[in-house]
Amino acid sequence: MNDMNDIKQTGLAKYIENLKSLKSSFANSFLRSGIPTSDKSRTAVVVNNFFLHLHGAKTHINTLRPSYTLGLGLISFFLLVIVFISGGFLMVYYSPSIGTAFNAVKDINFVVFGGKLMRNVHKWSGEAMIIFVLLHMARVVYTSSYKRGREFNWVIGIMLLVLTFVINLTGYMLPWDQLSYWALVIVSNIAAAPKELTDIFGITQYFDIGGATKEILLGGTEPGQDSLTRVYLLHIILLPLGICIALGVHFWRIRKDGGLSKPDTLVGKGSGVASISPPDKTGGIFPTHKTYGLMELARGRTPAVDNDVENTVTSWPHLFIAEVAVFILTLAGVIAYSYFIDAPLKEFANPAIPENPAKAPWYFLGLQELVSYSAFMGGQGLPGLAIAGLLLIPYLDREPEHFGIWFSNKQGKMVALESFVIGSIAVIGALVFVVNFGWFRNWWPNIHQLWIIAINPGNLLLGFVVAYSLYVIKRTGSTRMGAISLFTMFLVSYVILTYTGTVLRGPNWEFFWSSSQWPVH
Repeated sequence: MNDMNDIKQTGLAKYIENLKSLKSSFANSFLRSGIPTSDKSRTAVVVNNFFLHLHGAKTHINTLRPSYTLGLGLISFFLLVIVFISGGFLMVYYSPSIGTAFNAVKDINFVVFGGKLMRNVHKWSGEAMIIFVLLHMARVVYTSSYKRGREFNWVIGIMLLVLTFVINLTGYMLPWDQLSYWALVIVSNIAAAPKELTDIFGITQYFDIGGATKEILLGGTEPGQDSLTRVYLLHIILLPLGICIALGVHFWRIRKDGGLSKPDTLVGKGSGVASISPPDKTGGIFPTHKTYGLMELARGRTPAVDNDVENTVTSWPHLFIAEVAVFILTLAGVIAYSYFIDAPLKEFANPAIPENPAKAPWYFLGLQELVSYSAFMGGQGLPGLAIAGLLLIPYLDREPEHFGIWFSNKQGKMVALESFVIGSIAVIGALVFVVNFGWFRNWWPNIHQLWIIAINPGNLLLGFVVAYSLYVIKRTGSTRMGAISLFTMFLVSYVILTYTGTVLRGPNWEFFWSSSQWPVH
């Protein structure tokens, strides 16, 4: 009997002990190698964990410098996570029907507890993604981080940029209010823009690619239920799937291409990572107090070959602490902005009452400004050429010097500044001319449309940007300087055109310094 009591007490004691050690047991099972206490176990945490293994076991301390990466790629990714989580919440209450969508969004705003804040978070984090992805691209360009095996990852990044624009656009159309409806009308007209060309050559009745594209997008000739269904399908399934696949490849290539870019020589102390002390190694990648047996000599051209591991620290905990800090700051910023600024919601969509001005979302208003010059070139030709130019940057700039250094050198900083100033003058000058004097159609109302397509302010701006970049290459003898110039002028053009379409264009797409000057109906 006593033996039985002892067994029960021993079993109960084990159970209580297991409860007490539940936290550490779970941590050990999650981390597989147990709670890390040494560099070896810290490395094992990263290598053996599904969620962490995309990181390298060690991180170069240059990667941890806030002044180098600015955390822009991380912020972009965390914004996407916030978009997905908040979007899942909104899907519970949203109904993709033109009869119920608008009221569902109103219910989210005014009935559902926390609904307005969640909708604001979803919208503003999605639009913030556009800004931070562009800034991340700028960081990559200005630090030459698209070189040394990373060229294709730049291509993946451009794909992600396009997907980010499109997923925001489809989300903008879902409330089915006046803003959504007329934005869909504008986008469908841009999709039909090739008809401008086929009409000129008299082949529209045989080859109407513009009309076919518009019909596929809308599910008919006018926006309706089929249009909303298609947009919803794109927004919640196809585009997120495409982003996840492209992002997975993007992360995998970063890992396989040698991690984030870093300069060939380590920056000095006081660069933002003073609290992180790299290992004390003075004899190359191998400590001098140990002996080693040579197992194999490897040859290759990948970024991992011939690389030293000097000036690295274990990713656990240094990198992960930085990532958690960036996530907390990102989430806090989005929530704070969303608390004070509400996502817009206008009246229920009414095809009989057009918005004036009817505008696309702000991130497409630079495009809409170009469309006002030529539907085909502004809507498809110029954006396509701009994307092609961005894709070619790492393949035309192959100079190996100054890798991982902001603007490469003093000359690069001067080229960026010159391109910023000259690009600004060129874009503003073109806008001033068009606003004050008009263009061909204003001067010669009966001019052939082919002249409008071939010679318009957008085409001339693009030609100027390319010509100036080639001039910089010739003047400096450096394709790297040409890449800096090209990207800077692209960024300047996008910002100024977007600002013009957002703030300075009013009813009938006329120029106004302020919306207070708009005519009263």
